[in-house]
Amino acid sequence: MPAPQPPACPEHEVRPAEDSQDAPQAPSAVPSAARPAEGPEAVATRAKGRPRSAAADRAILDATRETLAELGWGGLTMGHVATRAGVAKTTLYRRWPSKNELVVDAVASLFDELVMPDLGSLRADIEAVVAQFADLLARPETQAALLALFAEGTRDRQLRRRIREAIVDPQKRLVRQGRAAAQARGELAPDEDETVAREEIDIIFDTIAGTVEHRVLVSGEPITPEWTRRFTSLLLGPFPSLLGG
Repeated sequence: MPAPQPPACPEHEVRPAEDSQDAPQAPSAVPSAARPAEGPEAVATRAKGRPRSAAADRAILDATRETLAELGWGGLTMGHVATRAGVAKTTLYRRWPSKNELVVDAVASLFDELVMPDLGSLRADIEAVVAQFADLLARPETQAALLALFAEGTRDRQLRRRIREAIVDPQKRLVRQGRAAAQARGELAPDEDETVAREEIDIIFDTIAGTVEHRVLVSGEPITPEWTRRFTSLLLGPFPSLLGG
């Protein structure tokens, strides 16, 4: 989809002109004949442009979450993030054209840490991924970022769609992986209808994610091993043979 343009409201910044750090350099005063000749490798490297730095990306995303936790959605600006990350604002805007895109990616990167293990039973797999999710939500930066993002998403339809595309939908891979592993072990029957399977995966994901997020972010209650076992038993209720897995 086309990259959204920065909104014109006060809390969003207008993309600045290139500053001196990132602006194209003026032509050298040294005559071309006096400059050392460049080999084909140097020319090819310059033609491709500067490669994107993974370290800079990490610094920017970390700084975004830290700033969001400190200042909230309304207080966060691209300038604050650039300063904290130690990069030029032009560097920031080349990677993320708007504050919305930046914050969504900063939150999405946290959820990339989640993995669906294959521990030999569906029960064990569910309990493990619930524990991972609960530990992630227990971090202050995760809580601040998610609450701010979801609150802003209720007022911005485009942002809400971006949250779904970048954070919610990709994490459904965990359900698909756990389901496929259980089917390979013979714990669950193979899918017979792809549409039904997708709908069931959506429901399972919403049930797990919604329950854990509500308990941690809304109720403020801990996710203990005993709670996780009871929750998993309720989730597997329609499959009695899996309850003692």
